[in-house]
Amino acid sequence: MGEARRRAAQGLPPREAKSNKSKDTSPRIVPWLPLTQNQTRQFVAVTTRGAWIGIGGLVLFWITVRFIGPAAGWWDLADMP
Repeated sequence: MGEARRRAAQGLPPREAKSNKSKDTSPRIVPWLPLTQNQTRQFVAVTTRGAWIGIGGLVLFWITVRFIGPAAGWWDLADMP
């Protein structure tokens, strides 16, 4: 016999579902928009981190193109005689 049938036969209420996530109870920014203040803070944090990763990648790319590539003899710069 399944758990649900056993509980129904004994007159017990259905078992409550387990919830691993805690519900976000922070207030909404605008009542008609389903975005909370915690979600906006998390969005800003993730996009800021992504922007810094992009800036770092761009710097590494520039250093490679400007200094490492010509020094290794992979290519010659167009502005160098």
